[in-house]
Amino acid sequence: MLPPDIVALVFFIAAWSLFNWLTGVERRSGYLSVNRAMAIHRARWIRNSLDRDLKMIDTQIMAGLQNGTGFFASTSLLALGGCFALLGATDQVETIFRDLPVALQGGRQGFELKVGGLAAIFAYSFFKFGWSYRLFNYCSILFGTLPMHADYVKDPEAGQRAADRVVALNIIAAKNFNAGLRAIFLSIGYLGWFVNAYVFMAMTLFVFIVLARRQFLSEAREAIVRDLDA
Repeated sequence: MLPPDIVALVFFIAAWSLFNWLTGVERRSGYLSVNRAMAIHRARWIRNSLDRDLKMIDTQIMAGLQNGTGFFASTSLLALGGCFALLGATDQVETIFRDLPVALQGGRQGFELKVGGLAAIFAYSFFKFGWSYRLFNYCSILFGTLPMHADYVKDPEAGQRAADRVVALNIIAAKNFNAGLRAIFLSIGYLGWFVNAYVFMAMTLFVFIVLARRQFLSEAREAIVRDLDA
């Protein structure tokens, strides 16, 4: 691996880590990200359900969260399979790109290393989505333990404790879902490494800026935090 490749890989990991910190739901103060604001709205939604007995809307929301997570888990698994297929077709890839000196720098071993890294990213996203799907399933079960409104009025503290369990699990599930989705987005920047290290860093920076803008400067964020105290 050439020195520019090492620098680009470190830059990629640093950008990923920085974005995780900036959007982490653990941060309790400062300028709210979309993820943190949505964690607050998740808590509001679940606690509001204590005031109604009919929870069909809530179960539909839970099902939608699970279905979306399952879709991305399947997508990650397909992408992972594509990476392994690409590793088995290295000779054909070398033939195609033999006349393109800007591509496949580092030779066969370099190409296989880069594909292996891409496979690791998709494997990471698959495990995150798979765990998120499981957690949303647990969350649905815990949601079923929430008391009816009459029971909640009799013992509000017990009802709040039950709701807090659901809120905590739902936020953890969302955190894992966001981590998997972030890995897929950043894999787009990683593709630049197949050209060269400089394109790798440029694409990573571009993806980072796009994701950061969506989290902190987008119209969607303004709509989400409109009634929240940042």
